[in-house]
This record gives sequence, structure tokens and C-alpha cells, in this order.
Amino acid sequence: MTEGTQGVRLTDEQRIDWLRLIRSQNVGPRTFRALINQFGGARAALEALPSLARRGGASATKIYTRAEAEREIAAAQRLGAEFVALGEPAYPLRLQMIDDPPPLITIRGHAAVFALPLIAVVGSRNASGAGVKFTQLIARELGEAGFAVVSGLARGIDAAAHRASLATGTVAVLAGGQDRLYPPEHAELLDAILSAGAALTEMPFGWEPRGRDFPRRNRLISGLSLGIVIVEAAKRSGSLITARFALEQGREVFAVPGSPLDPRAEGTNGLIKQGATPVTETADIVSVLRPIIDDGKFPAREPEPPLPEGPYEEAEPAPDERARIIALLGPAPLLIDDLVRLSESSPAVVRMVLLELEIAGRLERHGGGLVSLA
Repeated sequence: MTEGTQGVRLTDEQRIDWLRLIRSQNVGPRTFRALINQFGGARAALEALPSLARRGGASATKIYTRAEAEREIAAAQRLGAEFVALGEPAYPLRLQMIDDPPPLITIRGHAAVFALPLIAVVGSRNASGAGVKFTQLIARELGEAGFAVVSGLARGIDAAAHRASLATGTVAVLAGGQDRLYPPEHAELLDAILSAGAALTEMPFGWEPRGRDFPRRNRLISGLSLGIVIVEAAKRSGSLITARFALEQGREVFAVPGSPLDPRAEGTNGLIKQGATPVTETADIVSVLRPIIDDGKFPAREPEPPLPEGPYEEAEPAPDERARIIALLGPAPLLIDDLVRLSESSPAVVRMVLLELEIAGRLERHGGGLVSLA
């Protein structure tokens, strides 16, 4: 890593290693951090993956090759996108603070938009005319008040929020790769967004978004933002998933009330009952967020320190220790601290066994230091 006045930057070789590691089988953001913490760097972690998988009970694991990483970096360059690593100056500060920040993101457009206070505006794809009109009003006025608007480039409310904030800055968070836009008909809208705003994703180039990728994207929408405004949402909708992420991340949640007879208002009305701030005008949002910024609570806390590149603590579990730790695990999430206490093993040994299981595809990590067998 190289360090300057603006922060820590990866070398080109480290960037390739990070890309290879995060794209390898069974390595997600939490696993990535655990591997780096355990082995001191991405290259050492890559070298350890085959052994970890075997000890965890898998015959092999797929490791992203250097050639694949170089092809993906070349594809990004052709599209004008940049890979930004966790801890680098261009990495959005608030996103760095969530429990599972992506180790690498690609950003296209104007990264300066992330220096503005960000507010997410999301809602129903099947939006009403009134919902679209109100979204346009608050997105435009939020832009005039100095905020940039974050949304998911979906049909309906998302698209309305983006269009109304093009001149003042808007961020599109993608569920697929930078070259796999969904929905495809929003290609022109994305081009307009990039003129003053940005597009961001953690997904690989060439990745077609699937259903489970949208909740994953939603945690980034809320993670980037000071708060989230939900204009219309049915009882079961992706927007309510985004609201849940926002609450977990300590973000403000706003909801626009609607008619009890409109199913598109059922979710937003429910959020208000649960304590979300009701919004009938833009001032309702600004009055809550402005003191957070003015009081120096933006950002709310310091980001995590950059991931290490250096020596690590070796921990080789004895066979009986490994069996004892695995026997304590099950489908119900268990705190890692409890696993250490119950197994009577050292934290380093427990972490090593968890990594073995994870790389073998047998472990699932949850928020708050919880793990379970997959």
C-alpha cells in the first residue's frame, strides 16, 4: 500500500490481488475482511484458500485467476469505470462505516458527488402519478438544498428521483455489473446521471442481476446515505428491505403517508406507525438532517481503519479442537464470542476454523458477529 496526504492507496498489484480474492468462490465482504485480518494480505489469503477449503471439508474451491482479474480491469477502463478499494480516498465515507462494506467497488461518473451529503429516495416500481409527482418535487428541492439523491435506477419512484436531481447530482446504485444495466431501457437515464453524478456497484463486469442481488444492492443505497425517504411501498417490497438496512446502519428513515385504500401506501404507512418520520414536504427531511450535518455528526463515526497488509498470527487447530468447534455450530446463529467461550479454544483458532468452513461453503456469517452452519 502507498500512503499520501489523502489516504491509503493500493498498488496495481495489490488491486489485482484484492479483485481476485473478492471474486473467488465463497468469499464475500465479511469473509474478505476475516481473510485479510488472518493472513495479513490478499496474496497470502489467496495462497491459503485451497488448504482452507480442504480442511473445511471441500475437495476444491474456485479461485479467480489473474487473467480473469486483468480482463475485468481492462473492461472497467474501456467503460470509464474505476475500481476503488475500501480505505482509499475516493471510497464513499459513509459506505465505509457499514458492517459489511464491499472491499472493492466500481464507480463511473463524477466521484465528487460522494462528498455531498447524500439522501436516498426509493419506492414502488408500479408508482402512482401522485407518487411520481411528489418524488420529483422533493428530489428537486433536496438538490437545491445541497443534497445529492441516491436511488436504485429502477422503474417508478427511483427513476423519478434520479430525473429530478440530474442537475444537482444523483447516484445510481446498480444490482449488476456496470455493463449490465437493469432495466435496459434506463440506459439513456444513466448517461444523463453520469453527466453530474455517478453509478456505483460491487458486482463484477458482465454480471446480470438476479433477484437476490437487489437486497444486496439496497444495503449500499442506505449505507451511502444520511437517511432514506420511501415514497410508496407495498406491504412486501424491496423498499422496506432498504428501510430495514437503514435502521440497522443507524440511518434516518422517512416515509410519505398515503391513502389507506392504496396498497402502495401500506408499507409506508406501516413505517410511520413504527416510528419513521412522516414527510409531507421537503422541509420535513431537511429539518432532521441539517442538524446532523451542522453539529459535526456527519459522518456519524470514524470509518474502519484500512485493511492490513503485513504479518499475521498463525493458528493451527488440533483435530479435536476443530471437531469440538464444529459440533457447537448449527443452523441457529451463534455469537463468535460465545463459540470461543464454549469451545475453550483461543480466538485465533476459532477464527481459523470458521474460515475453513466458510471457504468450503459450510458457514454463513450474519451481522453482529453471528455465524451459523449453511
